[in-house]
Amino acid sequence: MYRHTIPPVYFLNEMIKKVLSFSAAIVACTGIAAQELQNDSINIQKLDEVVVSDSRFKLKRENSGKTVIKISAEELKKSQGKTIAEIINSRSGIEINGSRGRDGATLGVYARGGRGRQTLVLIDGVRVSDPSSFSLEYDFRLLSTANVASIEIIKGAASTLYGTNAATAVINITTKKTSKKKISGYFQSSLGTNQTSEDQNYNISDFSNSAQISGTLSKFTYLLGFSNRFSDGLSEIVTQENEKDAFSNYSTSLKLGFEITDAFNVNVYGNLTQVDNDFDESFGFLDAPYTFESKQERVGLSSSYRYNKGSIHINTAYSFYDTAYKSAFPSIGIAENYVLDVYNKYTFNDTFYTILGLNYTQDQTEFDTTEKFTITDPYANVVYVSSFGLNINSGIRVNNHSAYGTNFVYNLNPSFTINTDQGYFKFLGSYATSYITPSLPQLYGFYGPNPDLEPEDDRTIEGGMEFSITNKLRISSLYFNRREKNFVFYDNTSFGYLNAENTIKAQGVEIELNWRLNENILLNGNYTYTERKGDNAIRIPKHKINASLALQISDRTNASLSYALTGKRSDTDFSGWPYIDVPLESFSLVDLYVGHNLIPNKLKMFLSLNNLFNETYTEVLGFTTRGRNVRVGFNLNL
Repeated sequence: MYRHTIPPVYFLNEMIKKVLSFSAAIVACTGIAAQELQNDSINIQKLDEVVVSDSRFKLKRENSGKTVIKISAEELKKSQGKTIAEIINSRSGIEINGSRGRDGATLGVYARGGRGRQTLVLIDGVRVSDPSSFSLEYDFRLLSTANVASIEIIKGAASTLYGTNAATAVINITTKKTSKKKISGYFQSSLGTNQTSEDQNYNISDFSNSAQISGTLSKFTYLLGFSNRFSDGLSEIVTQENEKDAFSNYSTSLKLGFEITDAFNVNVYGNLTQVDNDFDESFGFLDAPYTFESKQERVGLSSSYRYNKGSIHINTAYSFYDTAYKSAFPSIGIAENYVLDVYNKYTFNDTFYTILGLNYTQDQTEFDTTEKFTITDPYANVVYVSSFGLNINSGIRVNNHSAYGTNFVYNLNPSFTINTDQGYFKFLGSYATSYITPSLPQLYGFYGPNPDLEPEDDRTIEGGMEFSITNKLRISSLYFNRREKNFVFYDNTSFGYLNAENTIKAQGVEIELNWRLNENILLNGNYTYTERKGDNAIRIPKHKINASLALQISDRTNASLSYALTGKRSDTDFSGWPYIDVPLESFSLVDLYVGHNLIPNKLKMFLSLNNLFNETYTEVLGFTTRGRNVRVGFNLNL
């Protein structure tokens, strides 16, 4: 089996692995809306936020042609003990299937009626995906919530700025920054139950810990982090035996930065993440002693140079993936990925915000022989912000694929803002194209490869409005219409990958509400309607609702109550042949969270109750879901 010789920076990661973990406990609850809090008070909630991801410039939200979702650092603090998948799943337009199951469950990301390979995940602005996976999805099980500073989600096609796979959404994850102090520490830990609605044994079987040391010494910055999570107590498959399938994750990271001049800085980083997961036989739904092991090693460099009204940026990373499935159909995946993104940002008279860039990607995977492809994309994007309310975001990208040649993608995203004494009205629209080439396993893999596959061609239209009263209220509604041609799917009759002959269409509506009722009460909610035609559209709910009510009980105590409704959908029954699709009933979940500052800005305790009413439900046919569970913990700042 081929194995790549790891660069010398790899040994830096090996040193990080030896760092001792500090325990400090934490709890969490999803569904709290993105907030900017001080001393955990909600009375300075800011709804007139700045968004970055849809243009790469810091622009006021009213000048953005998208309804960008922001998940702030403060919300993530209140979500300790929760996974990134659980947090993102509470947002409009997105369904992360498996996020309500046991830790370690396989996750499926469905944005706007699309599939996982149509959603692009970025970490610190750099694409992450395992080239040995069929769908090129990023495995969220590799990412610890404790390492994340904030998340921005762009829904809709964004291929002109971010390239292949950005057809339905871009999830841009920013990891934690270094402290401005010489040395500071942040520690968190939590423990909780891990039980089904039928077996409420309240055994402690879920543990999460993290530690981070960082600081600034003159022009030098450093950050050293460690996190781990372990859970047990649940079987992956619902069977009479219900044996326990364990899951564990640990991650280490190191960041080093140097400010060479006031205008020029360089940062290097490395991280190592490992996942070990037990799983069962899904064909026939049988308990089995199967295991999945995944290791990701990643090193990278980011640098920027500012000049006059512009700046030059370089982001580059190398990732190595080593995965092993030990099951009735065992497989080993050895893959590596190189990414380089170089771009120049320049502003003309605070009116035109321009980007010229070049993106290079190389994916490589070992099958019977080593297979790889490269993508080299020059791109340009311009944002026009007028003095009379008109804003236009437009761009073009030339996709040069080593196997598929040249293809153009483009977008046009106009919006018009009417400012009022207290806020604004914004009307927006968008037309964008995307282009997704088949993955290496689909072309050359072990299970049904087809080297004659054609790329997928997507088109997205959007239209909507947003109304805001500064620091008090924001309401947005949006209609989307998507079209997919040459969609790649696995055919269970020929046992191979094919292009769909028919055109797949998806449309829907997204409504969001952020409302500060008074200084101590904040209400957030969203509703999504999704309709997909052209295939069986499994695991995509037609209706989905999320709502949360955040309360500031006192200067030191806050609480929130969240509600989530997942509507009816269908799933495929793999227990016999031929496979058939069966309907799944809708379900509702309620979570409760309480936080109390024992020492303001230093030590905070948490308590969360998930699935408060112990609802019994099915998320994925035949797979276990969690009942009422309790988690307690604290975090400590030094």
